[in-house]
Amino acid sequence: MALSNTAVPKYYGMFRDAVLRGKIPICREIELEMNRIDELIADPGIYYDDEAVEGWIRYCEGELTLTDGSDLVLLDSFKVWAEQIFGWYYYEERSIYEPNPDGHGGHYVNKWIKKRLINKQYLIVGRGASKSLYESCLQSYFLNIDTSTTYQMTTAPTMKQAEEIMSPIRTSITRSRGPLFSFLTEGSLQNTTGSKANRVKLASTKKGIENFLTGSLLEIRPMSIDKLQGMRPKLATIDEWLSGDVREDVVGAIEQGASKVDDYLIVAVSSEGTVRNGSGDTIKMELMKILKGEYRDIHTSIWWYKLDSVDEVGNPDMWQKANPNLGVTVSYDTYQRDVERAENAPAARNDILAKRFGLPMEGYTYYFTYEETLPHRKREYWQMPCSLGADLSRGDDFCDFSFLFPLSGGAFGVKTRAYISELTLMKLPAALRIKYDQFIKEGSLIVMEGTVLDMLLVYEDLDEYIVKSGYDIRCFGYDPYNAKEFVERWASENGPFGIEKVIQGAKTESVPLGELKKLSEERMLLFDEELMTFCMGNCITLEDTNGNRKLYKKRGDQKIDAVAAMMDAYIAYKLNRDAFE
Repeated sequence: MALSNTAVPKYYGMFRDAVLRGKIPICREIELEMNRIDELIADPGIYYDDEAVEGWIRYCEGELTLTDGSDLVLLDSFKVWAEQIFGWYYYEERSIYEPNPDGHGGHYVNKWIKKRLINKQYLIVGRGASKSLYESCLQSYFLNIDTSTTYQMTTAPTMKQAEEIMSPIRTSITRSRGPLFSFLTEGSLQNTTGSKANRVKLASTKKGIENFLTGSLLEIRPMSIDKLQGMRPKLATIDEWLSGDVREDVVGAIEQGASKVDDYLIVAVSSEGTVRNGSGDTIKMELMKILKGEYRDIHTSIWWYKLDSVDEVGNPDMWQKANPNLGVTVSYDTYQRDVERAENAPAARNDILAKRFGLPMEGYTYYFTYEETLPHRKREYWQMPCSLGADLSRGDDFCDFSFLFPLSGGAFGVKTRAYISELTLMKLPAALRIKYDQFIKEGSLIVMEGTVLDMLLVYEDLDEYIVKSGYDIRCFGYDPYNAKEFVERWASENGPFGIEKVIQGAKTESVPLGELKKLSEERMLLFDEELMTFCMGNCITLEDTNGNRKLYKKRGDQKIDAVAAMMDAYIAYKLNRDAFE
């Protein structure tokens, strides 16, 4: 079949049919991706090429072997995923230089160039789905078939994980089962002066895996921005980008260089992680916007497998939502044993729910779940009564002020405004600076001149902001640490009424924290700023011997100040509820 702008992709068509017949259960995210694919099928400007897909399948099954030397038979899921990469194309008009027939000079002409549609593919799938093998198949194909490829890379949180991508390719080299591999591996690596026909064309070297015939190199790179920036891979695979404590946007770092290569491809594959507020959470929020159609990105493929609810963990019929290869690459018995372990070993529960079932969990006892930290739609609270909470700092922490607006139905609107010094901003590592720049852009973080914060200047800026926003502040709760200067001026200009000192500690924090938690579970804390999302996602709690909880953070860079200020505002509101009647 030639290129077609009307054909239904072969393997996706079979998958869709199985879903419609109820044979394959799917989660909401996969359903949304299917809707996106159906839109591509209906788009007259997008073409499908079945031969390109079949070529990849023939290469993999004819040339590659599993690490134990047995035949490789591609999984149905592999074919569906790869079909989006190899099967979809579009045409782009470009100005191309053409030399004149006589060899003297030339001219530019406009031509339509065939381009691969997908440049990025994200796979989030349960542990045991053989996702590393899928990456190996892609890397091997680009290394040996795509002659335009000169450089490829694979990266993972650990070198051992990245090496798993290389193993099937190295196995294929040593076993040389297919005709192409037999040709590429005949000869000697040590033969560098004799006939090229007697030299090895494909070999595993100290650099990585090299194809001397095409001049292509596949190497392992550490998962660190400074080791990935500046590289120009035709293909990059990123393994377990959600599972490690990866605070840097490695996908963005790779894409900066890869985007300079024609028809580049980045494949990011991972099981769900237990790390919060990393680049993974940010990327997942962007992917969800794409899936929902909040903005159109036809160049990104998203296969996000997970259970829709933790309630489905007890129903084996739903487990395939999280792992499409369940029953093939990993047994139901293995999943059942993990379910039983999660029930009886609390320490392992979060890891199992995340990595087996795709449920966003936390490796620590984080107070707010991932879903609770997702921001709400933008709201304004002009001339509405509110409670103000303050968590003040002159140093590296945020000097934060949170506004709590009582709404109908028991909900609360939330706004926050935080301050840091120029010196604090300059000292930030690159990855965290990107996050802070986002807060600055949305207006929730203000950078003040100097090395430490001047509380009087902070006061004046906040006062101006309150007037400009039209907030009607009825009470003020504050942590007394470093607050004397600010509170005295507040009392002198606004009167002493409704000012509440909030002593930090488990005894005073436990009850209001519990109530804020219930509000967040019901999605009744209506915040719309990424800074609050960031701080909520960093909150863990410590319990004393009486079961009382207090706010805590795991690391110094995981700020929780906006939540602490919100809690102060909430306590002040409860003590001055009559002021809101």
